[in-house]
This record gives sequence, C-alpha cells and structure tokens, in this order.
Amino acid sequence: MDTIHEPARDTPVCHECDICVIGGSCTGVFAAIAAARLGAKVALVESLAYFGGTATASMVCVWHSRMDTVHQRPIYAGLTLEAVERLTKRNEVQDRGPNDDMQFIFNPAALAIELDRMVVEAGVRPFLHTRFVAAVMDGEGNVSAAIIEDKTGRRAIKARIFIDATGDGDLAHRAGLPTYKGPRLQPPTACAIFQGLAQLPSDQRQNVLRGNVFDPKHPEALRPGFLWGATVPGRDLYMVAGTRVHGADCSDADQLTNAEIEGRRQIRAIHDIVRRCVGEGRDSVNLLAIPARIGIRQTRQVRCLHQLTQAEVLSGQRFDDAIANGSYRVDVHAADGEGLVFRYLDGREVTIYADGRRTAARWREPIASDPTFYQVPYRCLVPRGSRNVLVAGRCLDADEGAFGAVRVMVNCNQTGQAAGVAAKLALEGGTGVADVDTARLREALSDQGAVVI
Repeated sequence: MDTIHEPARDTPVCHECDICVIGGSCTGVFAAIAAARLGAKVALVESLAYFGGTATASMVCVWHSRMDTVHQRPIYAGLTLEAVERLTKRNEVQDRGPNDDMQFIFNPAALAIELDRMVVEAGVRPFLHTRFVAAVMDGEGNVSAAIIEDKTGRRAIKARIFIDATGDGDLAHRAGLPTYKGPRLQPPTACAIFQGLAQLPSDQRQNVLRGNVFDPKHPEALRPGFLWGATVPGRDLYMVAGTRVHGADCSDADQLTNAEIEGRRQIRAIHDIVRRCVGEGRDSVNLLAIPARIGIRQTRQVRCLHQLTQAEVLSGQRFDDAIANGSYRVDVHAADGEGLVFRYLDGREVTIYADGRRTAARWREPIASDPTFYQVPYRCLVPRGSRNVLVAGRCLDADEGAFGAVRVMVNCNQTGQAAGVAAKLALEGGTGVADVDTARLREALSDQGAVVI
C-alpha cells in the first residue's frame, strides 16, 4: 500500500479541562453532565451536528422499561428519567407504563434540543461537528490530550481523565488499550420515519409492514428478518425499524460507508412496498426522515477488569460495585441474517427465524424464584491497564449474551452517568480510575437520583 509522509507539526491546544468525553450519544452526554454537576470542568466531543446518538441521529425513539420484570421495582432513574420528565413537560414523550418492552416513546428531534439545554445548563463545553482523530500519550502510558479536527482545523483538548463514549471504543483503541470484537457482530439497522402509517389500525399497519416487506412476491423485498416500529408521540408519524445490513463492521470506515448506503436502499424498498400495498394512492404513505447515522448494535469492545457474562445477566448476579440495573432481555441478532434469539430472566427462550417462524423453548427449567433484574459492575467500564480512561456505553466489556441485553440505551445511559461520576471521584481522590472507591461511587450516584441497589 502506498503511503504519504506527513511532516511533523505543532497542534494548538484549544481547550483544557478536567474531563474530556469523546462521543455525544446520550451515554456521553450523561457522563459529561454527571461530572459537571459535581464541579468538574468538562468537554464533550461529538462528530455530528447534535447530541443523542442512537436516540436522535439514528432515530431509535424508544427507551425500555424502567421497572423490573414483574413491574414492581424501579431499576433506573437519574439523568435518563430527567430527560423523560423534561420531554413530558413539552408533550414530546409517551409513557406506556410498565411493560416488558418499550416504555417511553419520544420525538427524536425534541430530545436532541433538550440534550442541548442540559449540556449548556451544566456548563459543559460542547464540541459539535468535531471528530476525534488521535490520542496523545504521556511518558507514563496515560492519555494527556485528544487530537480533534473540526471546521477550524486540527486542534487538541488536554484533560486529566478521558471517557470513551464513542460506542466503537475509538479512544481506547487509538490509545493502545486492549480491545476485541466478538466472533459474530450483530447487524446495524437504519430506521426511517414515515407519514401516513400511524393512523392505520395497528393490525392493518403490521400486516402491511411485516406481511409484505419480506415477501418475495415484491421485487424489492428485503431479506427475511425482524421488523418493529413506534408512533412518534402526538404526530401522524411512524418510525420503522426493519432494515438489516448483515456482515457489516461499522468500526471500519469503508464498511460503515457501504452500510449507510445499503441501509438507505432498504428504506426506499420498504417505502415502495408499503405504498404499493396500502392501496390508497402513491402519496398516501410518505418517507419523511432518514437517520443521520445508521443504528449500530455492535462493533469493537474494550477489554476491562471484568467481562460481564450471559450467566451473570440471566441469573441476576448482584455486584458490590454495581452502577447500572437492567431488565431488558438477552437479544442477539444473528450476524448472518438467520433470525434472532430472546432469552428471558424467567427461563424462557424465543427464537425468531429468518422465514418468520417462532419457536418457544426454555434455556433453563423453572425455579422457585426468578431474578427480576440484572446489574452491570463498575469493573466493566475500566479498561485493563488504564489509569485515566474509562469507557461507557456499548463498548463496555461483555460476552455475546450479556452484550445482547446491556447494549440497549437505558442501560448504556446509566453507564454514562456512572463513568462521569467515577471520573470526578478519581480526580478528587488523586487515584487512577481503577482505584475509585466504589462504595463512594454508588453513594454519589444515588445522590444524583440514580437507582442504586
């Protein structure tokens, strides 16, 4: 491969702070806000024009249940619930109440604006349209600065602690911390928002979508898979999540490009099929919005002090250093397109095959008392060998089954808030991130309104 030599250059430092968060998803936003509210000087770097990541740019406009599986005990609150409450005041969210699936359905655009407000109110220094490109290391193996590129040019942000909320583990990877990729990456999905579907009766809408999008009688039919959707609150708009780009590793630039284009091709196919099937004229259903970024399920993960396992999730293992709680099922989408598997804390297992068939089984026999939630320990956020880098969100350390559960946004959001608080405590105590007093961390999270069990 040909190479081009770039001469050495001096990069101006544009900002100095206590904590720099790379990645402005809700995970990253909540990390930044949590630290800033404790008095830290925080910078937040996001490559797109607005914050929110999967919830806004990828238009996955649902957050899962905040209750345990028997709908008796709240298992998260904190900044996630604060965002919901802010949207509630503007009638931009629907609370469907305790259920086994999606509880909060929100307007992605409204959430993006609300996140702006939360960032500004917390005093966080935002960097939008800004791409992280390199980690600068000091002589002791710590990250001392993040090199960024934006409209101004190539610049640097110096900080004492960094939080990798990129989803793809970009900061950790470029800092030389250990990372890995699972043997079967779950495929990304490009969502879309349609006008003219929300007012259809639910049965008719599901028949139009699920009964036709994968039907080979249509020349544009998608490869058989799984489709779901949600009505945007208060509007005649319906979000459809039915595309799958199999075999794509979206931490690779070329594969990401191809996945974005393929995702949009599939969105158009859905649009053409739906228009044909509704039967009320070509303009009865309109494609209104496509995502700024495809919804990525899985890419690179960071090797941390503990790898969360499926056995720990499905048994409801309790941890002394737990910083997040979840009740969303294990949900593993096959990398090759051959369906998906759901595993539940009560021992049930449901397999959905590519041809639409469903089979029910059990991954274990019934027991006297089922766990009703699982936990994520702080150790899953601390990269091995790291003194001043934490990770948050889907690049945390978890095996295939555990990852299928903890990767959803309400779980990632909690890891963000925890990473922000932990970073501030490390600064206060003059310790490395691995040596944070986790009892104090849990207490500080509780003080910020998080559910600590």
